[in-house]
Amino acid sequence: MDQRSGQKRAVEFLYPPIDPFDQRIIDMRDGHRIYVEQCGNPDGIPVVVLHGGPGGGCSPAMRRYFDPTAFRVILFDQRGCGRSRPHASVLQNTTWHLVNDIEMIRKELGISRWICFGGSWGATLALVYAITHPDRVAHLVLRGVFLMTRAELDWFYGGGAGAFFPELWSRFVNAIPQDEREDLIAAYHRRLFSGNVMEETRFGRIWANWENALASIHNDGPLGESPAEYARAFARLENHYFHNGGFLEEDGWILREKSRIKNIPATVIQGRYDMICPPVSAWKLAQGWDKCDLRLIPFAGHALSEPGISEGLVRAMDSLRRA
Repeated sequence: MDQRSGQKRAVEFLYPPIDPFDQRIIDMRDGHRIYVEQCGNPDGIPVVVLHGGPGGGCSPAMRRYFDPTAFRVILFDQRGCGRSRPHASVLQNTTWHLVNDIEMIRKELGISRWICFGGSWGATLALVYAITHPDRVAHLVLRGVFLMTRAELDWFYGGGAGAFFPELWSRFVNAIPQDEREDLIAAYHRRLFSGNVMEETRFGRIWANWENALASIHNDGPLGESPAEYARAFARLENHYFHNGGFLEEDGWILREKSRIKNIPATVIQGRYDMICPPVSAWKLAQGWDKCDLRLIPFAGHALSEPGISEGLVRAMDSLRRA
C-alpha cells in the first residue's frame, strides 16, 4: 500500500511482466524504420498500443495492462523515438505518416480489426486513426483525452496550468527572453531546432521537465532530469507536432469528424484532476456518442502510472476479454 494515501500502488493492478514473442523492424520505405513488438497470446484478441508524446516511446510496463492469455498486444515506437530510427527526426513525420504506419503494421501482422489503446497523444492518434479507418477498429480504450486543439495547447503552454504551479511555470517561461514569451511553443521551436545539439538538449530538458512535473497528482514539484537523448527527442517531436497543430485540417477537426466513429464502442478513463489534458476534452468527446463510456477517476491526474488510472484501464481491458 502507498503509505501516504492508503491506496494501492499502480503496479499492484497490473499483470506480471512479460517478454515479447516477436520483435521486428519494419522499413516504411521513406527513410523511417519502425520498431514493433508483440506479446501475450499470438491467437488472442489483437490490441495496438499507441504511446503518448508525441515522442514518448513504449516501455515494458505498457505490456502489463492486458491479460496475456487473452490478448495479442502490439506495441511500436512511433517515428523518431524509442528504438525507431532515425532518432529525433521530424522529416516525413506527421500525424498522417503515423496513421499510415499503423495501417502498414496491421497489414504486416495479418490483422483484420483490432482494439486501439492509447493515452494523451496516443488517444489523439487512436481517434484520428479510427476516423480515417473506422472499419479496422473494434473498440477504443482511451486515457487522458487530448483533442489536439488550440485551447488545449493554450492551457498548457499559455499559462492556464501554470496558474496552479507558478514556481514550475516560471522555470519554463524564464528560459525564454521576455519579448518571445507571447508564443512559447514557437520560442521553444527555434531553440529545439537550432542545429546546436547542446542547446537543443538543454531546452529539451526544460520542455520535458515542465510536462513531467505535472503528470501525476501524487507528485508536487520538479522531478529528476530526463536523460539527455530522451529529452531532446521527446521535446523536438512534441514541439514539432504542436507547432503544426497536429497536422490536422483545422482546429477542432476530431470533434468535427466524430460522427465517423459513432458506431465504434469506446471506453474513456479520465483523471478528474488531469492538469495536462483537463477532463473537459473527454467530456466534449463523449457528448452525443452513445457508445462512449466516460469514466472519470477521482483523485487522479494524467499519468498512466497513477493507481486509479491503472486500475481503470486494466478493468476496461478485462471487460473486453472473450467469454
